[in-house]
Amino acid sequence: MNGRSAGGVAGVIAGGVALGVAELSAAAAGGRQASPLIAVGAAGITLTPEWLKDFAIRHFGTNDKLVLLIGLGVGVAATAVLIGITARRHPVIGSAGLGALAVLGAVAAVTRPTAGWTAVIPSIVGGLAGMAALALLVRPHDHPRTGQAVGADRRNVLLTGAGAVAVAGASGLGGRLLLERGNVDAARRSVRLPRATSAARAVPAGAQIRVPGMTPFVTPNPGFYRVDTALTLPQVAPRDWTLRIHGMVDRPVELSFDDLLRHPMLERDITLSCVSNQVGGRYAGNARWLGASLAGLLREAGIRAGADQILSRSADGFTVSTPIETIMDGRDALLAVGMNGEPLPVAHGFPARMVVPGLYGYVSATKWVVDLKVTRFATDKAYWTERGYADRAPVKTLSRIDVPRAFAQVKAGRVPVAGTAWAQHRGIDAVEVRVDGGPWRRAELAPVPGLDTWRQWVLEWDATPGSHRLEVRATDGTGATQPGERVPPIPDGATGWHSIVVTVT
Repeated sequence: MNGRSAGGVAGVIAGGVALGVAELSAAAAGGRQASPLIAVGAAGITLTPEWLKDFAIRHFGTNDKLVLLIGLGVGVAATAVLIGITARRHPVIGSAGLGALAVLGAVAAVTRPTAGWTAVIPSIVGGLAGMAALALLVRPHDHPRTGQAVGADRRNVLLTGAGAVAVAGASGLGGRLLLERGNVDAARRSVRLPRATSAARAVPAGAQIRVPGMTPFVTPNPGFYRVDTALTLPQVAPRDWTLRIHGMVDRPVELSFDDLLRHPMLERDITLSCVSNQVGGRYAGNARWLGASLAGLLREAGIRAGADQILSRSADGFTVSTPIETIMDGRDALLAVGMNGEPLPVAHGFPARMVVPGLYGYVSATKWVVDLKVTRFATDKAYWTERGYADRAPVKTLSRIDVPRAFAQVKAGRVPVAGTAWAQHRGIDAVEVRVDGGPWRRAELAPVPGLDTWRQWVLEWDATPGSHRLEVRATDGTGATQPGERVPPIPDGATGWHSIVVTVT
């Protein structure tokens, strides 16, 4: 092994020691958010420009966070190689490089919204351990013939490296195991949801279009889309959860989870959709939610005159701004605890989240919610509104073709074209389809339980051989037809007609 290779290996091993020891320290000092890799990744999400976030969501979907972590890991490994090579000739500079990475991790951890001063401990302890390992791995040794001090050799790297690798692996594994002790899956399984005081309407028998490959009317929990900024899922046990309602209120309120469950429970079918959803995209889902009336909770606190916003905060510090009028106007805005007959999955906000029909999620659907501040838009800004997104974001009317899929090959003859449309809290009154720019034809609409869910539709098409372009548009309950002009999601949701191309044989 030549000198540069030995140095590179030494740097990678030292970096592994630093991360492993930091992970172990994070289990004791600050939990997942204090892990340097997680903290830097979370800070990266915060600092990433909106166009790049939109690109990641569009191209990687729910794997965007995994891609970020892989990218961080590759970046850390490459940096560690450079540090190790440098340390062979300049040990002080190499150690300083590891120290700089430790400081970066500490700053990222301590500046997270919910962090305390102890969040710096994992990065600092890990950095010191990494620096010590690097010093051992690149320390000079005496040449067996000349007795002169020379750089680290293959034997030194292998022997010392084996011990360092063992330390890195044991520390990392130990940290992971300790952090998993904070997992709330067992606590979630023990939750017994109360019966609904006000049950949801029965879903009509024909709500599901019976066409092979069609989207389910009720989205199963594992398949429900997830778009958020949480690099690791907040683990909030029901016994530790409290909701604080404060700000411009007459009577500040603080609720435990048991207090919340004692409130009257409403059960409602509501479709949620993400502002990042592209035309024809899959960031929408329909579920049966169980929760307390959000308007009722706010009335308990008493909203003062002049307030126009609820600034909600999640357990990891993420904030959402919701117009008060959309909560208090009679719609079924919920502080939800259940989803499709079971406690909320952790990925979807356990133990409690907001669900406000008719608004995009970034202004209505705070997961892991722990704080509601009654305030004004002129006073407080939320995470996305600080980044140029609209303060008020009613869901735009959208429709998509689910069957057949884009670029599918179908046989000539009668072909069912089916899909989904939504305009939550306004409802869908009509869906039209056209082929190759021809006349619009009305599709058959499936029945729905209310205005707050999406609606399925189907049209029988007499398909002729060749390549054909299918387009769809919807008209909502106010009589407004979905515009054809393509507009990107930023700042308040995409518009445009969804189209696909199919080949008929």
